[in-house]
Amino acid sequence: MEKRIAIFPGSFDPITKGHENILRRALPLFDEIVIAIGKNSSKQNYFSLEQRQKWINQVFAKEPKVKIETYTGLTIDFCKKMNANFILRGLRTSADFEFEKSIAQNNTMMAPSIETVFILPIPELSAINSTIVRDIIRNGGDASPFVPKGIDIKAP
Repeated sequence: MEKRIAIFPGSFDPITKGHENILRRALPLFDEIVIAIGKNSSKQNYFSLEQRQKWINQVFAKEPKVKIETYTGLTIDFCKKMNANFILRGLRTSADFEFEKSIAQNNTMMAPSIETVFILPIPELSAINSTIVRDIIRNGGDASPFVPKGIDIKAP
């Protein structure tokens, strides 16, 4: 049987409890999940790539099925490179659904053998996103309720 490998792409700037929840709930579905941190030269990230990798490693240190990689370019090309047959995405809102649906449909046209799997966050985490967490941090607020346990996030 073919190994079920999923790519969970994102900037994870920073990783949130929502990201963690989606991934942990997806673990039983796949043999391996690659958290793929996208490097986009035209996008200015708030936290360094190294810091984001460190936090993700910390959160999933005891999960042998989770791997962490970085990539540039199209996610679908990275999936092919990693022999992944699934893309894992979380959907918080109907706007997320419309945006992600378009991407998934285009990915299917480029690579019909790679399926996108959507998981909804638990309701109490659906309002959390990295943009809001960055704003809290940038303005000196306490982001600890929104990030995984043990992650100490301070403004860079």
